[in-house]
Parts: sequence; C-alpha cells; structure tokens
Amino acid sequence: MITRRLALYLSILFLILGLSGCASWFSDDRPEPQVHLVRVEVVQAKLMQQRFLLHFRVDNPDDSDLTVRGLEYRIHLGTILLTEGEHEHWFTVGPKRSAYFKVPIRTNLWPKVRELVKMLKKSDQPIPYRLEGEMETGLFIAHYVHLKRNGVIIPADFIPEQNR
Repeated sequence: MITRRLALYLSILFLILGLSGCASWFSDDRPEPQVHLVRVEVVQAKLMQQRFLLHFRVDNPDDSDLTVRGLEYRIHLGTILLTEGEHEHWFTVGPKRSAYFKVPIRTNLWPKVRELVKMLKKSDQPIPYRLEGEMETGLFIAHYVHLKRNGVIIPADFIPEQNR
C-alpha cells in the first residue's frame, strides 16, 4: 500500500517536473516578422462614409514559411482614431521573402472633421500617425505578433502643385 502511494506521488512529481519544461518547447529565438503600412488608397470619399484600401507588406526574416491568419489593427492620425478592425485572410509568406495584402476599410470622418481641418490647415506641418495591432500567425498553434509603427505624414506631399 505504501509503495503504491509512493509510486503515485513519484509519478505525479515527474509529471509536474516534465510539464514545467513545456513552456520552453514553444519559445524560440526566431526573428519576428515585420508588418508595414505601405500605402493608403482612397476608394470613395462621401460626406458620411469614406472607403479606403490599406496596403500592407509582411516581411518574413525566417528560413521557413510564415502562415498569416489575420490582422487586428488601429490607425490614429494625431489624436484621432481613424479606423480599427480585423481582417481575416490566410496567406503564406515564403522564407526570407515579403508579401503584400490589402485591407478594405470603411469609416465616417464627419464627427472628426473639425479636428482634421485644424491638422490640415498648415499643409507643410507634419502630422503624426500610429499603427497598432496584432498579426496572428501559425498553422496549427497561433502566435501573435504585436505591431506598433509610428511616423509622420506631410499633407502638402499629397496636394498637387496647381492646387496649393
């Protein structure tokens, strides 16, 4: 009876000790993929609704394929949240390669028009933007890559010369 109990305790102890190393099975020192917002294309601009196409590039620095499951994103212009959402689209990026994908979005900037006009008034002044989110990768086990990109845009760069 005592040997059975001892065997049970020892097997539970070995099980616990064996499972404590499982967390290290999934950690690796591989470089994280990079996501860049390459371009914002205006599809339609009406008073109450604007449609854009966000062009993203995913860089895979690893030696194996990268399966992308989807993207959750938030884009801020200055202090204004322009848009947020999710895009579920599976694709594979080859080793040491880049891939491009497009995300269609709809937004209503009408409630924020005053703030936008203030920012755009001085067309030569840079306006900060921020891209935040998570990209879900992995074929069987999900891995989340956190995104945070900051930059500036200069509105004058988007205005044709004759309209200035």
